[in-house]
Amino acid sequence: MNTFKALVLAKQGDEVTKDVKELSVDDLPEGDVLVKVSYSGVNYKDGLAGKANGNIVKNYPFVPGIDMSGTVVSSKDSRFKEGDEIIATSYEIGVSHYGGYSEYARLSGDWIVPLPEGLSLKEAMIFGTAGFTAALSVQRLEENGLAPEKGKVLVTGATGGVGSIAAAILAKRGYDVTASTGKESEHGYLRELGANEIIPREDVYNGELKPLDKQLWQGAVDPVGGKPLASVLSKIQQHGSVAVSGLTAGGDVPTSVFPFILRGINLLGIDSVYCPMEIREKLWKRMGDDLKPEALQQMVEKEITLEELPDAMDRILDSKVRGRILVKFS
Repeated sequence: MNTFKALVLAKQGDEVTKDVKELSVDDLPEGDVLVKVSYSGVNYKDGLAGKANGNIVKNYPFVPGIDMSGTVVSSKDSRFKEGDEIIATSYEIGVSHYGGYSEYARLSGDWIVPLPEGLSLKEAMIFGTAGFTAALSVQRLEENGLAPEKGKVLVTGATGGVGSIAAAILAKRGYDVTASTGKESEHGYLRELGANEIIPREDVYNGELKPLDKQLWQGAVDPVGGKPLASVLSKIQQHGSVAVSGLTAGGDVPTSVFPFILRGINLLGIDSVYCPMEIREKLWKRMGDDLKPEALQQMVEKEITLEELPDAMDRILDSKVRGRILVKFS
């Protein structure tokens, strides 16, 4: 292996270019473990990385891609050896350290999770960062009292990566799932994932915010944020919880203290980036077991090549992606 292909971002004035280029191992940043990448995924954060004002990448040229699965080629870390199949997500990957949009990657061993039993390299990236975030959201909700017998659970942004996988995980675990989406054409897809009820996003937030509203759901997985999150908080049942992991609707949440002090609502921040490795490894094992939905394969919109990545990175920012897009390497 003399050279290999990678998607490289470069800054030209106020624009960021995205081009497939030939790199060598010497072009990769320092790391303990060299990995031959099998799959990566397209995440909202990856889309932002391709924009000059995305506030993700600071130094160029740069290889984006915040997650990957693959096989160890060589390792200076005693925890990993040639031939090991691994998953790598989060930390500095695809943000300040070259990421998964490359046929080869060099990583810190501290960022790597051994591929657990029950998952293939492809399935690991169907989950990817979005799936790990969804699984962590469900786990945190259950730690705070979520249970199937307590009522309905809302999933906002339900056709996106986090939302799709959260809906499928919850359905597998016996929950009554209400999926919110602005895409009427995707109702059939959400039914296949296990959603019991599908509502338009206007039923979550219709432009009017109340300090407290009718109690509709025992909990919610929310990758949306913004004013819709404020509306969700006002509609959660007594002592319920909301797990928030995103801000596609904005970072400002104009809520009051009333949901928290009058109903005892918990707002759970989901940090999948710096989640401790001990929790990370245990959760990936669960994702290969009791959190792995039967509908996992149905969440793949399509598999693409490096050359098709620029368009996919733009599409995910425009909310034109259903479920997961996988980048497949030969």
